Amino acid sequence: MKEYSTPQVLDVPAEASLVDAFQDRARTSPDDVVFTRRLDSRWVPVTAKEFATEVSALAAGLVASGVQAGDRVGLMSKTRYEWTLCDYAIWMAGAVTVPIYETSSAEQVQWNLGDSGAVAVVLESAAHSATLESVRSDLPGLDNVWVIDSGGLDALASAGRDVARADLDARRAGVTAASLATIIYTSGTTGRPKGCELTHGNLLGTGRSAGKVVPELFNPDGATLLFLPLAHVFARLIQVACVETGARMGHTADIKNLLPDFAVFQPTFILSVPRVFEKVYNSAKQKAHADGKGAIFDRAEAIAIAYSEALDKGSPSLPLTLQHKLFDKLVYSKLRAALGGKVAWAVSGGAPLGARLGHFFRGIGITILEGYGLTETTAAGTVNTPAHLKIGTVGRPSPGVTVRIADDGEILMSGEHIYRGYWHNADATKEAMGDGWFHSGDIGEIDGEGFVRITGRKKELIVTAGGKNVAPAVLEDRLRAHPLVSQCMVVGDQQPFIACLVTIDAEAIGPWASAKGKAPDLASLVDDPDLRAEIQSGVDEANKAVSKAEAIRKFTILPVDWTEEGGQLTPSLKLKRSVVMKEFAAEVEALYAGGPA
Repeated sequence: MKEYSTPQVLDVPAEASLVDAFQDRARTSPDDVVFTRRLDSRWVPVTAKEFATEVSALAAGLVASGVQAGDRVGLMSKTRYEWTLCDYAIWMAGAVTVPIYETSSAEQVQWNLGDSGAVAVVLESAAHSATLESVRSDLPGLDNVWVIDSGGLDALASAGRDVARADLDARRAGVTAASLATIIYTSGTTGRPKGCELTHGNLLGTGRSAGKVVPELFNPDGATLLFLPLAHVFARLIQVACVETGARMGHTADIKNLLPDFAVFQPTFILSVPRVFEKVYNSAKQKAHADGKGAIFDRAEAIAIAYSEALDKGSPSLPLTLQHKLFDKLVYSKLRAALGGKVAWAVSGGAPLGARLGHFFRGIGITILEGYGLTETTAAGTVNTPAHLKIGTVGRPSPGVTVRIADDGEILMSGEHIYRGYWHNADATKEAMGDGWFHSGDIGEIDGEGFVRITGRKKELIVTAGGKNVAPAVLEDRLRAHPLVSQCMVVGDQQPFIACLVTIDAEAIGPWASAKGKAPDLASLVDDPDLRAEIQSGVDEANKAVSKAEAIRKFTILPVDWTEEGGQLTPSLKLKRSVVMKEFAAEVEALYAGGPA
């Protein structure tokens, strides 16, 4: 058993609350721009004073509408300025936010609101309202519904006009660091979502620590455009960190137009899941090849990776440095410009990034700080920092966190970032925290310097018929790096060899097919020799990471992709393996019908 601890960098006072920072800034620096919000087609600055005034108005409306201290209030919306506004208003009213993914089904909405006992909910759109209405009869305790797009927030603010400031101050006085701030329902790859209870102290500790640990990102001169769903703990933590440190934040849910938004917003850092970084890299590579500049890009890529790897070994050689400068003018500067021109840092979480991609981005001038955490750990657990960085790992334990590797390889954690428990689910809480350590369910290792590496999920380990334990994430992460691959799932539990299901990126297949003189019809391409050769090259690259017994011996290309809408992915883009195994049982059976390839 091995463990590693990082000292705490700050203490959260017992009387602290999440509403203190923005109110303090409104008093001391009222004209500071703390948000840039989209209004119609324009980006408009929001000062500290304006934000505080809007939050107070909505909080007063909640009080006037009968929301009591400790009551749960649902919040279902895309990532937008109003999400943050409502979140802080709920906290200012002394209540508890229950976020709901805006893509949630009626059954999921009913479960989150019903299980939490929510008395009110803020929805974004008429579509969300229709979803709620279909299960409203099952929610007798839900007294108030406000719809953002239908003027709901204006009505809420209007309702609170007669609420005295003293009433809001009284609500604040009743909140401490130990008070419940939010119940986040884990999206869950199996079973009913569990509600994770996070306190004001949980969020304040991790949010404020960010300013101490990565001040290069979280400072008054920093800026980020948030596009991940705020119903997810990762984006929520970044929201809190920005408010606590004064970094400017914007919101967008329009993923397809991210690059034009980046050009206007000009973030200094971005945060995302690995899949987005993979798409940026794959799109740039594919475009270069389509434009006849593939050889230049491939050479630039190799130099970027070599340059980054050399930084870890001391310093790059003079010839490598000169080549790097040349490609910075030809290639790297254009990639940075596509992200707004000011991005120097990025934060990645949710899944392993992969060392090759990490080295590529650092080599082009954007260092990705990979971290690891769960909803139950307030998104914090481990993180790479500018001062302590090891690409290919998820970093050292965050401040105040102890990480232990159990005898079976499971990652255990302790610290003030750990959640209070699961809402109304003592059995699940005891199962996860029975010995005082949070059991993550992830498998990993710690090196001599305290850097943690994730190697798989405990429940996802595949045991072949020959008794070989195989962690699918190692193979899947590498295979998804191929430009044509969208998703993949390694199979082989109780089978004689490892195989894989592969889906194709819908945006990538068109240009590839045109370049090959083929019709861009995926259904007719799944058995195409050229496409299979392309995927085989990705499989061969993935197999380099494992032993022969763990290698993918056979694969099949599916004519469809896996999506959140289709039910195969969670809102945080994790694969629902049980769903995929059920839906594609025939394809898996066919993989083993004729023995290994």
